[in-house]
Amino acid sequence: MKKLSITAFVFLILVLFTGLSRYSYSQSLQFCEDVTSSGNPVSPSSVFNISDKGGYLKFLVNLPYRIGTRSVSYEIYKVDADGYESYDNTIYQDVEPSWAWFWKEVTFYSAGRFNVYVYDADKNFLASETVRIQFY
Repeated sequence: MKKLSITAFVFLILVLFTGLSRYSYSQSLQFCEDVTSSGNPVSPSSVFNISDKGGYLKFLVNLPYRIGTRSVSYEIYKVDADGYESYDNTIYQDVEPSWAWFWKEVTFYSAGRFNVYVYDADKNFLASETVRIQFY
């Protein structure tokens, strides 16, 4: 009987831990078609189809804390077939120190896989993610 109680207790702890971990807050970068006024992504994806003349998407950054700075940068690297990165460009954005989420509309003119790294004004790493751009 005691063994059954211990097993049930461990099971309960695991269920609670798993359930609560879904609500953990960490910094993230998401790509989406739009952002709601409350900071939620609209049609998030890691793959976007654009015209060969270019197309845009939004970078949405969510933090579990206030950014505490007045600017951020998005460093974009194109990834080749072997997984090697080559620098593409850097985009800067003004932000308010009290913001815990923010977004930036970014236009792409070439297809490929891109790694995006987000940094605050002091070059502290905030988040990163990969997006694939395809021509339609």
